[in-house]
Amino acid sequence: MAQKSVSQVAMDDIDPNLLRFLHDKVNSFVKWDLVRFFHDNPHAADTAENIARYTGRDVRTITDELKGLVEVGVLEQNEVSGMKIFMLASDREMRRLINEFVLACDDRQFRVKAIYHVIRGMR
Repeated sequence: MAQKSVSQVAMDDIDPNLLRFLHDKVNSFVKWDLVRFFHDNPHAADTAENIARYTGRDVRTITDELKGLVEVGVLEQNEVSGMKIFMLASDREMRRLINEFVLACDDRQFRVKAIYHVIRGMR
């Protein structure tokens, strides 16, 4: 019997929707942190500067990642008094997928596989 490659093992048992979410939307560790932050604070609506402070990250690091999450529909961006405000997308299906992803992250095996995919995508 042939042995499975690392990439085959890393894809085993991952829901195809979560795998797509990981590849298309949460393809960096910064985005992963941001998705977790907004999941845990679903009513948050704030500037990149404040979100950086809350997440313990540098604002320059998260600004592009916030914009990337807006582009793929995970977050929404509004302008209030000339300031860009970021918040969790109001789309019900997106929120369901985010919740499913965060809950799956509670499982160590899923996290290991997800980390593998993020690192692989960074190459």
